[in-house]
Amino acid sequence: MTTTDLEDAVAAAAEAAPDETVKQKEKMVLIAASGDLDKAWPVMILATTGAAYGMDVTVFFTFWGLGILKRPDAGLTGDDWRQKMMSVFKKGSPAGLQLSTMNFGGIGAKLMKDLADDKKVASVQELLELAQGMGVKLWPCQMTMDLMGLDLDDMIPGLDDPAGAGSAISLMKEASISLFI
Repeated sequence: MTTTDLEDAVAAAAEAAPDETVKQKEKMVLIAASGDLDKAWPVMILATTGAAYGMDVTVFFTFWGLGILKRPDAGLTGDDWRQKMMSVFKKGSPAGLQLSTMNFGGIGAKLMKDLADDKKVASVQELLELAQGMGVKLWPCQMTMDLMGLDLDDMIPGLDDPAGAGSAISLMKEASISLFI
């Protein structure tokens, strides 16, 4: 066997062998269960930061967390009076989120948003748009949408198809980071 034959054999073996340097993307799954501003912000900051690190990021929005994805002009939603009442009292939308504590009838949220603007911190709305541009998967919970009488027309554009808890758990089993916020 000549040197050329040996080099050709090594090259052929290298092409046939799996590339050990290729790693699977790390996965992050975030469960957004709250529609409060002080919880939506960390969810979206972590999602965009994970995507910036090259991670495959999915955010599963369930219960009040769906408010983060609700269009501000969605109006009354639902088929029966209970769903309609929930849509009146918990309007949602990224711009309308309130603080979980120290909200003071909306003044606390306004102060926090003004402070964030002064300090050049991206809003939840801006982070949502950034996340979509970075390929973060935004999954609304189908069961919660059914419970609250919401459909995709009530939500911001560009979301992934609604999913169930089983899909979220399946992803969480594979993820290196899973957080419930």
